[in-house]
Amino acid sequence: MSTRELTVAQALNEALREEMLRNERVFLMGEDIGEYGGIFKVTKDLLKEFGPQRVRDTPISEAAFIGTGVGAAMTGWIPVVEVMWVDFMAVAMDQIINQAAKMKYMSGGQTSVPMVIRTQGGGGRGNAAQHSQSLETLFAHIPGLSVVVPSNPADAKGLLKSAIRRNSPTIFIENKMLYTKRGPVPDGEHLVPLGVGDVVRAGTDVTLISLSRMVDFTLEAAAELENEGISAEVIDLRSLSPLDESLVVRSVEKTNRAVVVHEATRLFGWGGEVCALIQEKAFDYLDAPVLRVATKDVPIPYNRALEKQTLPQVSDIVQAVRSQLG
Repeated sequence: MSTRELTVAQALNEALREEMLRNERVFLMGEDIGEYGGIFKVTKDLLKEFGPQRVRDTPISEAAFIGTGVGAAMTGWIPVVEVMWVDFMAVAMDQIINQAAKMKYMSGGQTSVPMVIRTQGGGGRGNAAQHSQSLETLFAHIPGLSVVVPSNPADAKGLLKSAIRRNSPTIFIENKMLYTKRGPVPDGEHLVPLGVGDVVRAGTDVTLISLSRMVDFTLEAAAELENEGISAEVIDLRSLSPLDESLVVRSVEKTNRAVVVHEATRLFGWGGEVCALIQEKAFDYLDAPVLRVATKDVPIPYNRALEKQTLPQVSDIVQAVRSQLG
């Protein structure tokens, strides 16, 4: 299978187009996704091809259009709902947590909610405290929701296609700093299963566990550590729910050390869950405590210099590994 170079935004656009061609029940909803093509142009030109019945601009009311998506999914449609920022999903938590996530269970399997909620998360653009959060842990805590957070164009396309084909609700979080990132994407049908992580760099001395934009940061840290004679293995989890527990355990059994890196704030972040997993299933293999590198537990500042100090940096990851190795 041949590959092309695409940006993350282009790969997502291609995934949406292919799934809309494949299944006429797939349709899109969200703010400015039609004529404007989405704030990051992920839905560019889809209105022209599929028309306003399948590419629907919505009012500025997340509770309304996410709730509409839940109802549409329960009656046989497959909505892909775009929420402009993950922060705004707080407006529709009842629809997501109490309705979409619960309906299949509470109906005894008589109804399903096959919908995807696409949204943008993360900092780095100086968008301030209400537009820069990493809230994937909130949704990973809820039974009934899948949570996907891709780091590169090929995974963005393959994971989104897989999410659309699932018969259950999926929260699909795209880091706003990655939309212009370029990378190879296979031609033709390309699916990446949810719940299968990826070893993006092999190593023997320490395991670095991350997802989304922090995968790039951990790879940079691994390259810097290599210059010091330290071999770091880098894992991209790809999704938090389902979580590839076996991949994490196998890697830690090999390297005997682990550092978890995420852009979410540290306190009660998903890194704590991964630490608990390692403690429960690979404790005897550890030569040092598992460490976490995360965003400081404060609202994200608007000032770009302060924002950089708040978010994890490559130097923070390198320092964490150095401290483990003494």
